[in-house]
Amino acid sequence: MEAHESLLDLIGNTPLVRLRTPEGTGAPVYAKLEYLSAGGSVKDRVGLRMIEEAEKSGALKPGGTVVEATSGNTGVGLAMVAASKGYRAILVISDKASTEKVATLRAYGAEVLVGRGGLPAEHPEHLFNVAARIAEETPGGWLAGQYDNPDNPGAHYASTGPEIWRQTEGRITHLVSCVGTGGTISGTGRFLKEASDGKVRVIGADPTASVYGGGDGRPYFVEAAGHFRHPETVEDVWPKSFHQDVVDDILPIGDRESLLTIRRLAREEGLLVGGSAGTAVAAALRVAAGLTPQDLVVVMLPDSGKQYLSKYFNDDWLLHLGFLDGDESLPRVGDALSGDRREQPLPYLHHHSTVGRALEALRARQAQGDDPVLSVGPCPIGPGRQPAASELVGTVSLEQLAAAVADGSAAPGDLVGDHLAAPLPQFGAGRPAEATLAELTERGLSSAVVLYDGYAVGLVGPAELRALLKD
Repeated sequence: MEAHESLLDLIGNTPLVRLRTPEGTGAPVYAKLEYLSAGGSVKDRVGLRMIEEAEKSGALKPGGTVVEATSGNTGVGLAMVAASKGYRAILVISDKASTEKVATLRAYGAEVLVGRGGLPAEHPEHLFNVAARIAEETPGGWLAGQYDNPDNPGAHYASTGPEIWRQTEGRITHLVSCVGTGGTISGTGRFLKEASDGKVRVIGADPTASVYGGGDGRPYFVEAAGHFRHPETVEDVWPKSFHQDVVDDILPIGDRESLLTIRRLAREEGLLVGGSAGTAVAAALRVAAGLTPQDLVVVMLPDSGKQYLSKYFNDDWLLHLGFLDGDESLPRVGDALSGDRREQPLPYLHHHSTVGRALEALRARQAQGDDPVLSVGPCPIGPGRQPAASELVGTVSLEQLAAAVADGSAAPGDLVGDHLAAPLPQFGAGRPAEATLAELTERGLSSAVVLYDGYAVGLVGPAELRALLKD
């Protein structure tokens, strides 16, 4: 019989497929299709390795519980292996993860806790802290701890690296991979460097905002890649699974380029992959363009686009966040911010500002003839720092705060973050201006936030939209 004794035998051993590179690209680029692994991602290897090593050490005993904080893929790998081996699984995942990932975890029988993403590392409700607490309080609980577990990169040193070396017959010259926990690039890269006597170069692909590649750590929109740093995190600790000595260079890639790349891969090459694969492929094409036909680039495609159908392959989601430009033949919301208005920073206040300071800023806006409303959030204030859509946690208005001070429910020394109204509505820059004007009018709203590539670039109101439509 041509059969396997267990689903676990189908983890790894994924194929290489040559990508269609632009004419004139120097080196061929081959994609490692990790989404064809049994559980649908590169993290299957990690889930299996971490559990098996924990079994060997006695850290995970029969009848035990696997616990982890995850962006989704490692959780799926752990849940699949746990189901196969008869373990209970409790997984903590961010509310920013795709709905498909949460549904997949539950389909494997895992208990899923959806927690608030984007918190400082020291916050008790940070996903890692919640998972650690659950593991400690659960009899037989074992925390996988992928970010610091040596079996994360160890899985790729033992399997992914040797596979690529064998599949390319030792011809690989460049490895390109995203950096999330760092396990894939560290383990695979280390093996390939050793096998090639140091000739293989290892390139990390990173969201522009991620701190790995020199970004400021603000929120970004490609899941399972990069390193977010909340502005109130006291100590930014990088994962021990990320071995920086293995990586020769890191290329920052913007979210828009990543997301448009995966849409092209699906529609032109039949490869339905996730956002981090777009980041990696965009970087790989840049690397290959500067090489020769004798070089050979392998790029890691970590997971399937089926996990992101409600996001990256959903035109409405992309248009709402400003990743699609919309119908250029029609007036669009972003067109109302042309000229001087686009250069003006978003009217914004840090949530630790005082009510007194907020009132001063609001009265100044009113005196200038502007709508006396300010968005509020945790991101730092400074030139060139545009808040992400998720960082706009609320608003304050002159009418609201003045009334609160007058009736004694607020004092000038209070933090403005304790007196927030709902956030302003948000519209992508490519949304039709006419539909947006109709919605603002119907809801009786005087301002809305305009988003471009997920970041707030300004305010627009009915007056600006009417003027645009008249033109």
